[in-house]
Amino acid sequence: MRLAITLGDPAGVGPEVSAAAVRAGLTEREELQLVLVGPRGLADRLAPGEPRVSAVCQNEFVGPRGVASAAGGRAALAALHAAIALANAGEVDGLVTAPLSKEALALAGSADRGHTGILARHLASGPVAMAFLGERLRVVLATEHLPLRQALAALTVERLVEVTGLFDAVLRRWPGLTRPRLALAGLNPHAGEAGLLGDEEQALLVPAQQAAVRAGYALSGPWPADALFRRALDGEFDGVVALYHDQGLIPVKLLGLGAAVNVTLGLRLPRTSPDHGTAFDRVGTDRVRSEGMIAALRLAMALVER
Repeated sequence: MRLAITLGDPAGVGPEVSAAAVRAGLTEREELQLVLVGPRGLADRLAPGEPRVSAVCQNEFVGPRGVASAAGGRAALAALHAAIALANAGEVDGLVTAPLSKEALALAGSADRGHTGILARHLASGPVAMAFLGERLRVVLATEHLPLRQALAALTVERLVEVTGLFDAVLRRWPGLTRPRLALAGLNPHAGEAGLLGDEEQALLVPAQQAAVRAGYALSGPWPADALFRRALDGEFDGVVALYHDQGLIPVKLLGLGAAVNVTLGLRLPRTSPDHGTAFDRVGTDRVRSEGMIAALRLAMALVER
């Protein structure tokens, strides 16, 4: 099994958490081969002199740590594109990506605001979606990093059905889930209260749920979002289709660091990432925590094997 690990923005905690993931992975899997991808002098230094770990290096990172910068954005993009090249060449079976900074990408002149769009252009032939998968809670986002007004405008029956299909496909690879029980979150308070608190449920979400059922997916709802995630945690549902970023991510992150892993659905190979950002404020302190990156590596290994 061969996995590429990108160091993300080298000004953030990516190098530290990646090193911890390498140590954990080598300890747990004898057959694991890892490729660290990042700036010269950093990626090669983190490779521990172990024959199962190699490094693919770009230009050196010259810039301050602990702050967003154009240099950090350029380094993160270079690492990601190098890892994509390895994937397209068939040299790795999956990608594990350390966090990058949207601000740093913008400073570097990139129009992209995260990994997902870049990965979709180079490693997908159809729709993609961002999911967060854990043992206790599994959530997929119908929209991602959009201002709320734009996110709501982007919701369509077709998008909700395709996201449900991507979610269903990955959960069928989960142990014990041959027909995942999926739940669609409502948009308005009380899921619209039969139209008294908004008509989006009746006009959009009910037709999307019905279309998903016709397509063969066990999707119910729309359910009031304030209680839905608790119901999923209690085991009533195997996964939740959330409509926008914060609706899905607030309950995921309440469970704690490493409780879920960011997975890009719809790519030609598994890609995982921790459920946190660059944590510039923690660089160089004893508050850097690696549970999320280790969980991302473990899930990437599991998805490659399934």
